[in-house]
Order: sequence, then structure tokens, then C-alpha cells
Amino acid sequence: MTDASDPMAEIRASFFIECEELLEAMQDGLQTIDDGEWDNETINVVFRAVHSIKGGAGAFGLESLVRFAHRYETVMDSVRSGTMNVDNDLLKLFFRCADHLSDLVRCARDGLDSPEEQGKSLVGELDASIGLTGDEVEEPEEEIEFQPMGLSLDLGLDLPDMAASLDLPQFEIEFAPAAELFDTGNEPFQILKALRDLGECEIECVTDKLVSLEQLSAETPYLYWKVTLSANVDPAEVASVFEFVDGLCTLKIEALSVSEGAAELETDATLEDLPPPLPTVADEPIVQAEKVETKDPVVTRSASQAKAPGAAAAKSVVRVDLDRIERLVNLVGELVINQAMLSQSLESAGLSPHSDAMNGLEEFQRLTRDIQDSVMMIRAQPVKSLFQRMSRIVRESSAAVSKDVRLETEGENTEVDKTVIERLADPLTHMIRNAVDHGLETTQEREAAGKSSQGIVRLSAAHRSGRVVIEVSDDGGGINRPKVQEIAIKKGLIPADSVLTDTEVDNLLFLPGFSTAASVSDLSGRGVGMDVVRTSIQALGGRITITSQEGVGTTFSISLPLTLAVLDGMVVQVAEETLVLPLNVVVETLTLTQDNLDQVRPGLDVVRVRGAFVPLFDLGVSLGYREKKDDYTDSVVLLIAHEDGSRAALIVDEIQDQRQVVIKGLDDSFYRAPGIAAATILGDGQIALILDPSDIIANAQDPSLTKFAS
Repeated sequence: MTDASDPMAEIRASFFIECEELLEAMQDGLQTIDDGEWDNETINVVFRAVHSIKGGAGAFGLESLVRFAHRYETVMDSVRSGTMNVDNDLLKLFFRCADHLSDLVRCARDGLDSPEEQGKSLVGELDASIGLTGDEVEEPEEEIEFQPMGLSLDLGLDLPDMAASLDLPQFEIEFAPAAELFDTGNEPFQILKALRDLGECEIECVTDKLVSLEQLSAETPYLYWKVTLSANVDPAEVASVFEFVDGLCTLKIEALSVSEGAAELETDATLEDLPPPLPTVADEPIVQAEKVETKDPVVTRSASQAKAPGAAAAKSVVRVDLDRIERLVNLVGELVINQAMLSQSLESAGLSPHSDAMNGLEEFQRLTRDIQDSVMMIRAQPVKSLFQRMSRIVRESSAAVSKDVRLETEGENTEVDKTVIERLADPLTHMIRNAVDHGLETTQEREAAGKSSQGIVRLSAAHRSGRVVIEVSDDGGGINRPKVQEIAIKKGLIPADSVLTDTEVDNLLFLPGFSTAASVSDLSGRGVGMDVVRTSIQALGGRITITSQEGVGTTFSISLPLTLAVLDGMVVQVAEETLVLPLNVVVETLTLTQDNLDQVRPGLDVVRVRGAFVPLFDLGVSLGYREKKDDYTDSVVLLIAHEDGSRAALIVDEIQDQRQVVIKGLDDSFYRAPGIAAATILGDGQIALILDPSDIIANAQDPSLTKFAS
């Protein structure tokens, strides 16, 4: 939320949103370098991100952010110019500097104190990397003040007589910034200074587009500059000065020819007019300029220039407050509920399926589905930003326990509901730290086992069966199950005579108060961790499972719904209760007969489905609605598919309908019973529970473990 009384608050908020995108681009570039697949443009991307953050921070007087970004930028520039090579130590320093830059941005945004000590240490390492001492360190350029009423811009320079440089190539440049240039943190002064660095130049600030004070708009640039440059460079090098503002200005660069011995400049091509007048408040906004080649004597980047054939259109992005999107999602939910009520009312009225009302209802249902899908796409975001945060957790955790660890990611572009992404950060942080601290062996242990000294933590995301599955795995020693069971017995979590399967032992890790750490450290050993993870995942309507192999590693799999708003459900009747199951987990329906119903042992029934035996569960019994029946012949069964490919069969009394339902979360005042994911409101106004079949089946299979986890 921005302060309406502060006209700069909205611009400041936009700057910090821009910083998030720049920090993401910077992390992408550094990761590409770490992967060994980089080129000069990768370095440029990182450099531009730091440079843009510095420029924007300077506009808001964020001095600590400007100072650190300047030092970071200086070292990056040395790499960009080829005077420094990127080795493993320097890359690690760049990653730590990127983390600190992110902290500085966050502190500036939230009004917190900056971590000065950490910044001083990193600045010292940056300066040392390029051989600078404290006395030699270059500070950021101070801003200059100028009066925009004159015909020249005084940069405080002694400009020599241009006639003395007539033997050098000369260029006439017209540069008019668009409003977007300032939004990205760029400044005309820095660009003009860069031109000055190329050679001798004469700079004129043109003020004829200024409007009266009453018409003045703070967001509209009214000044533009004419520059005559004398330098032994080619047009491409001159154009490269404007690389950071490509598409954010109107630019014209023209090479000049000079008659031998003459003191006056003559152009190859006569300039038509000055650039089009910059817009006032009532004018149309400037269209971003297009990128053009710089081989010809005349280089033009004009705001009115047409796109080249085949050029890809730039994507337009509109930033919207999340509160507005949430309101839209809620309205769509109400629309779905009202559509269901209308549908049920018309069906109850006994109208013909071919009547105009029923045809209109069918079209209304289609439009409702399209609107719902579109709104869900607005909320969906890639998990990339979340994965980037985990990269930092790996770096910090591995440093804390003195282990060499590398994070590998897969499926960063997998899209998940934004709410899910935000609430996944804490559980994933616990799991990553657990993998680094407990999962991976020490360097000496790995080498003794014939493994690489560098441990690997993998983080992946993918869509499976209408859900998103996120996995955290390591190539460590796996779970020491005898030790886990021994600790659980000592802590009184399970009886001493318990006989547990491997899966049951693994699930002991989720019990409250369980910890295998011998001592308390910054990362673990306080008896808090995996139980918090499971609680957080269950609150999102998800579940978590463990697979582990001794000496090979451990994998934690999180299965989550794609959205927390609307789902396609199957409405069923069980013991006179109306329930909803996610449609995507239902493979098929069938009716039990004496031929396909078998019993493996008392209490364990199976159903034969095309030559395979599938475990059979009575949904009413599992939920405590009724006692187990003696005979299930002619019962209706839903065949359920799990993410791992296994199947199970659920007995229900009746299948009522298939429809979209709006997910209504259960708050903390409700008991979170196993297998109950959420609730919904049906078309007749009745409240129905939304089930998680996999959770129900898991508890039905392991009733002995349920009481330990309660």
C-alpha cells in the first residue's frame, strides 16, 4: 500500500517492484555463469541490473544502497572489459554480493536498518579483488545541479576549441529521453558523461519544449540534448553509450564530414527538424523506440519509427495490486456458485434440455469456465523466484556447516498459484536446511564412500495429475532408520516394542519434537522442523512423502493443488453426507460384483480391475460415518490414482454430479481431520466437504501410525 499523501510513494513502490525483476535477472545471470554456459552478454545483464538499481536508489537518496551497488558495479565492469577473469572464488563473492544487495533493497523498502558490518566486509573483498586500497577507491559520482533555462549544459568541463579537432571523425547527436528512461533508474547526466569520455564534445540542453508551471507534469520529460562529438570512434561505439536506454528515448546519431582545412562543420545529410515535440499532459504517450543496426553513417532510434518486418512485439506488462486480483477471484467464485444454483433451479423446473433457457445456461457455463481459467492464469506465477531464494539458503547453510554443496534446479517455469508460492517459502527453507545439515555427509565421509566431495541438493517442480509436485532431494547417506526408531523410542514417541515398516519409520521424522541432531546449532537441533513442514503443507491442501535409500540419498515430495480457488469436483453421497472429490484423481467408476471382489485377509479387501488387484476402502468407514458392511456387492466404487502411479478404490453410496466448486478454506477454529482438505457451497446452498483421497487412504492403511502423529 502506498501513502496517498506522498506523491513520490507510488514512484518509490514502482522502483522496488522493478528491483525485484532486476534482482531476479541478476541471479539468473550469475547462475548461468556458475553453470559454465555464459558469454559477454551474460556479464552485461548482471552489470546492467546492478547499474539500474544504483541509479534508481540514487534518485531516492538511498545512500548505502548506492555505495554498495557502485563498488559491486565497478568489479563487474572490470570483468566486462576483460581485465579480470571469473574464477570460482570471485563467483562466490558475486553471489554473496547479490544476496547483500537484495538485503539492502529489502531494508530500504521496509524502512529497516541496513546490515552495515556485512556490507563493509563485502566491500573490502570487492576492492581487494581489483587491487584497490581504501585511498584508491572511487566513490559514486555526485549529482550536479543545473539551470534548465540556458542553452548549454555546464558539466564543469574545460571543452577545447572544436576547430582544433576537425581531423577527427565527428558526430551530431540528438537525445530526447522518454518518461520510461527515468522509471528504470537511468540518468541523462551519466549518458552525457559517457559521451564526454569518448572524446571532445559540445553539449547543448534544449529547453524550447518547456511548458508553463501550471501545465507542468512531473512524469513528463521536457528537456532534450544536442551533442557534437569529435572522437576517433565508429558510429557503433557511439551508439553503445545508449545501450542501457535502448527503447527508452528518441535518439539520432549522424556522422559529419568536414572540408579539409575548413573551420565549419557540414553534414552528410541535412537534418530535417528537431525530434518530434515531447508530449505534454494532453499529448499521446511516447512509444518506446526500436533497436536498429549501427553500420550506416546515420543511426536513428525514433519513438515514431515502425517495427522491422518480422520483429517480435514487446510484451506490455500491467502491475496490479494483489488485493484487486483477490477481489476478482472472490467474485469469480461467487459467479461459479450462482451459476450452479441457476443450473439446479432450471433442472428442477423440468425444462426440456433443448429449450432456449437450457441452451443459454450451457453457454453461460462455458463463459463461466473461460472467465475462471483466465483469472486463475492471472494468479499463476512461475516458481522461479522461490527457487532463487532457495539458492541463497543453500549457500548460507553450507557455509554454516562447512560443506561444499551445489543446488540444482529443474522446472523453474512451472506455474503455481501465487498464494501457494508465498506460503511455500518457510517449508522449503526447513527442508533445504535439513538436506544440507542432515542429509549430506561431511566432505571426508563422502570421499571415504567414493563420492564427489561436493554434495548435490536438487529442487524440482512439475505438474502431475492436475497437481504440482515439488521435490527436494540430496545425494547423501539416506535415512539411518535404526537410529531414527531408537530416538523415537527414547523420546516416548512410539512404544518400545513397535514393529514398523521403512515408510512408517521415515514418517517418524514428522512427529512433533523429533530431532536427530546431537547438539543445537543455527540450523537444527531444537526439535522443530519437519513437523512444521507437514503442518504448513497440509494447510495448503497438500501432503508430503519421503523416499530414502541408504548410501544414495533422500527425497521429500510435496504434492499441492494448482490453485486454492476453484476445482473440478465429483459430488458423491456417503452415509447421507454429500462430499466432493477432486475430479482429476478419479480414473474411472465401477460397480462391485462377486467376480471382481476378493479378500486378502480379514479387514483387507481388494477389487480386481483388468487383471490387477487394487486395495478397497469404504469411504464411510474411513471417515467414521458408519460401521463396516458385511457385503459390498453392487456398491459403487471410484478408482483413485496417486501421483506415484499407484491406485486404490473408494466405496461410495452414490455419484450425484460433476461440477466446478469454489474452495473455501477451513480456518484454525476447525479441527483438521485427516483427509478433509476444504469445504464448498453447492448449488442448493448446502455445505459439502472437499476430500483428499490420498490422505484418507494413507490413514486407512496405517492406523497404528495415526495416533502417534495426532
